[in-house]
Amino acid sequence: MEHNLEKMIELSRRIRIHVLDMVHDAQSSHVCASYSIVEILVTLYSRILKINPKNPNELTRDKFILSKSHGSCALYAILAESSFFSLDLLKKYYIDGGVLPGHLDKESAPGIEHSMGSLGHGLPFGVGLSYANKIDQNKGQIYVLIGDGECNEGTIWESAMFAGHHKLDNLTVIVDYNKIQSFGRVDEIMNLEPFGQKWTSFNWDVHEIDGHDFEQLINAFELESTKPKVIIANTVKGKGVSFMENKLEWHYKSPNSKQYEEALQELENK
Repeated sequence: MEHNLEKMIELSRRIRIHVLDMVHDAQSSHVCASYSIVEILVTLYSRILKINPKNPNELTRDKFILSKSHGSCALYAILAESSFFSLDLLKKYYIDGGVLPGHLDKESAPGIEHSMGSLGHGLPFGVGLSYANKIDQNKGQIYVLIGDGECNEGTIWESAMFAGHHKLDNLTVIVDYNKIQSFGRVDEIMNLEPFGQKWTSFNWDVHEIDGHDFEQLINAFELESTKPKVIIANTVKGKGVSFMENKLEWHYKSPNSKQYEEALQELENK
């Protein structure tokens, strides 16, 4: 386990460097929305998901849906590192004539399960996949990562109610609970607390963890349940680069050349 954790820590560092390169080269935003979910994605693609990069459309595969699609850089990076496509493709992110859009497009590259734009759509889609798998007796598991600000959307709670009612125990939702959304702190924009109790009242199995701790993530994912499961992952927006962490302005801000070099140096020295 220790050796695997070392590999996962190193992979997380590389993912953050890939994200920094992509955002800086494209002069785009959402670097911090990607950084908060890195350990979650590394855990899923290193330890949890049953999916074959050489056969990404296998019918019985597990499926991962990134509903907070503005964190797409992190997903592209882990897919490339997991051999779904070449690392060179990351240079085609969000540029004229590029391949990888800022928000996910199912047709852009292997391993992307659903196109995304507006928030609140990934969980309804994931619930539909889970329900269909039950009908088809397909053993594939469904994993959906949503943002905390995204939980302002009514479609999240409609889907949660449906999944709880139908006891979709093949569905796991991960909430990136970094507590900052586009225009302010979550508790100021739309307070979610008591957050865990809300999910419990919808008949979900609830686990609250540190979203950057690999052992906690692995344990939460591997716990069996007879209900749909939600992992409330307490995370840090901008995790990994000190001057970006917990800073609202970095939700949309793109690093200039000086900030890029400072961030890169910090990541390379970890």
